[in-house]
Amino acid sequence: MKLQKQPTLADTICDLRSRKIKTTFFTQINELIDWDSIEILIDKDYAKGKSVTGKPSYSGLLLFKMCILQSWYGLSDYEVEDRLNDSISFSYFFGMHIDEVAPGPQYLEQV
Repeated sequence: MKLQKQPTLADTICDLRSRKIKTTFFTQINELIDWDSIEILIDKDYAKGKSVTGKPSYSGLLLFKMCILQSWYGLSDYEVEDRLNDSISFSYFFGMHIDEVAPGPQYLEQV
């Protein structure tokens, strides 16, 4: 039986540093890009409605940002969903709150 190793202080500092770097990167991207203008363009062609279960559809901008991160990080549909649900910096980039769940891969296939 393998014992779980407690993280060291260095592990914690490195983890905090990597999250800060990603958060800084995403903050810079959000400051550089006018997402409102992009959302207007997306909304012209993306008809938001209700899902089969009656829940409101995800925003076109959210799905677009998921595609961008897929490209930047080489993630599959499932991986980008997982990262969005698990990573504070990814959630921050998307403007999602901690209690919101990322769209599943079936939504990305529509984009």
